Amino acid sequence: MILDQFAVTDQVAIVTGAGQGIGRSIAIGLAEAGADVVVAARTAADLDEVVARIEATGRRGLAVPTDVMETDQLEHLVAEAVRVFGRLDILVNNAGGTAPRPAMVTSERFLHAAFHFNAVAPFLLTKIAAQAMVDTAGRGSVVNISSRVADMVLTSFVAHGVGKAALSHMTKNVAAELAPLVRVNAIGTGAVATQALETVMADEQMHQQLVDRTPMGRAGEPDDIACAALYLASPASKWVTGTVLNVDGGSSVPAVQIPTPPLAPTQHATPTQHATR
Repeated sequence: MILDQFAVTDQVAIVTGAGQGIGRSIAIGLAEAGADVVVAARTAADLDEVVARIEATGRRGLAVPTDVMETDQLEHLVAEAVRVFGRLDILVNNAGGTAPRPAMVTSERFLHAAFHFNAVAPFLLTKIAAQAMVDTAGRGSVVNISSRVADMVLTSFVAHGVGKAALSHMTKNVAAELAPLVRVNAIGTGAVATQALETVMADEQMHQQLVDRTPMGRAGEPDDIACAALYLASPASKWVTGTVLNVDGGSSVPAVQIPTPPLAPTQHATPTQHATR
């Protein structure tokens, strides 16, 4: 039956950023589809409830507190998954995100950190996990959680956009290299009602702007992304790799725009006279 293609029965998955929001929904969804799930996040307390939800489905859960910015912790995460469950089939690189900041006040350090968090860390974990998948299960699937800010102009999100654009492009490049044993795909998420969107959802004007700019007429829910992640992780997408699947309510423009201060001359600066060409 076609529904059987969406099952991940007895497979083992790692989900980063799994303590809340999208990562939490993906982890629980994979368990409901039959997988044992290793959940990772920096805050251990956030993971306990997720493991309990996983175990309530009849599957096994394992919490591994992890800072994805530290390579040795990424190696430990994969090693623990293999040690406890004996194999690895699925990796969901969900940890990521960057606070909005206007370009003119975005420092070199802030930009570097955003790039590492959103692109470098998922790349490193993909390499480590892909080898473990081939060694223990023979093949596997990687799902990267990217964003529509990777290909849309959204004010105050230059650092986040650069990181997610790199993640989306990395998905395509790495997919070509790891095929046919490991598939690598990404999800370009639109505006999803998580903690990161609380300010927008609480502001009546910004919320209405989001609704008006989204053809489906609402913000996304974490489960909307979890359903797409299950498709890309499961045999249902066995002939799909190197794809960025946009799950965004049909948006072709940013759902919201955050006002930024206009660029102006520095106080007391004297304009330089330029020759006319």
